[in-house]
Amino acid sequence: MIFLIVLNALALIPTLVLFVEVLAALGARDEIESEDGATAGPIAVVVPAHNESYGIIPTLKDVVPQLRECDRLIVVADNCNDDTAAVSAAYGAQVLPRNEPDRRGKGYAMAWAVAHLKDNPPEFVLFVDADCRLQPDFVAKALSYCVRTGEPIQALYLMTGAEGFQVSQRIAEFAWRLKNWIRPLGLNHFGGPVQLMGTGMMFPWEVIKSAPLASGNIVEDLKLGLDLALSGTPARFLPAVRVTSEFAKTERGVESQRQRWIEGHLAMIVRYVPRLLAASIARRNFDALVLALDLLVPPLSLLVAIAGGIAALGGVYVLLGGPLLPAVLALFNLSLLAGALALAWLKFGRDILPASQVPFVAGQVLQRFGLLRYLVRRSSYEWVRTDRGRPE
Repeated sequence: MIFLIVLNALALIPTLVLFVEVLAALGARDEIESEDGATAGPIAVVVPAHNESYGIIPTLKDVVPQLRECDRLIVVADNCNDDTAAVSAAYGAQVLPRNEPDRRGKGYAMAWAVAHLKDNPPEFVLFVDADCRLQPDFVAKALSYCVRTGEPIQALYLMTGAEGFQVSQRIAEFAWRLKNWIRPLGLNHFGGPVQLMGTGMMFPWEVIKSAPLASGNIVEDLKLGLDLALSGTPARFLPAVRVTSEFAKTERGVESQRQRWIEGHLAMIVRYVPRLLAASIARRNFDALVLALDLLVPPLSLLVAIAGGIAALGGVYVLLGGPLLPAVLALFNLSLLAGALALAWLKFGRDILPASQVPFVAGQVLQRFGLLRYLVRRSSYEWVRTDRGRPE
């Protein structure tokens, strides 16, 4: 019984954090007042790209018209064996080829660009993935907010499913909104920091020039944000501008993404939560405490699987003649989680997941219980390119 009570208590922590973040998001504003950044210093827009000639053109077309004469567009052709470099150069980008097959990953590509920029540093660096779309005023608004705060910023990054209705894709899109929009919006409402999301990230040069970028970690963006938080420069959320990309178009790609996010997130919990909590106590660093609690919330599929699995254990325990308390605690946790998701869906999810399709979600939820195997299997920490249904 004590084991089940402790298990319920541990499971309740991320659920409570999620519930508070969702409640805060309901009353938050997407728009943020900002200053005019037109007279700010030069920006370097860095696009890490590994065999992206197929999809980088729309990204370059979005970026180029937004640049001023003093700004630079840099594409890191990272271990490419296609014509990414030639395509990028044709659109006016400065191309930095990098050929180090034993050091693969976006973190290494980002570090390569920053090392190159040290000879003639800009005032700000914006990182954008090679398969993303930016709204027309993205750079100007991101710059103005970064000028005002003097801190790293994370723009709203959303992913969308392929055309055609599929419940599984809609659930994935809603889960992404929960992670990258609703929860950061709630943290921002409290004046708290947010995790980095991998693209749409702008940094003052003084922050990024010495950041620990060179990494093949499978969640390099999350790691970078936590490292910056520990150094005293956490990222702030800018929901007023957004960058978008599409989920993988193949089942293999979707599964690869999900596995990478789950395994990487669990590894970051083990590695960084103790360090963040220690920093919050030793330095009275409230930002570190906020990020530690936020990091404890695992990907939604895993959180649902854990809550459902503990509830099932509590039910079996009662059927075997045990006390009701573990089952009551598990039911409370599950109800709180359901309440948070319902509130998030009501305000942020009805356009992508209509009420008529909600009953079909139950079948998808049952499939998520298989994700519990990631808790006991050996994780892979090597960077792997997501299969997007196009040539490597």
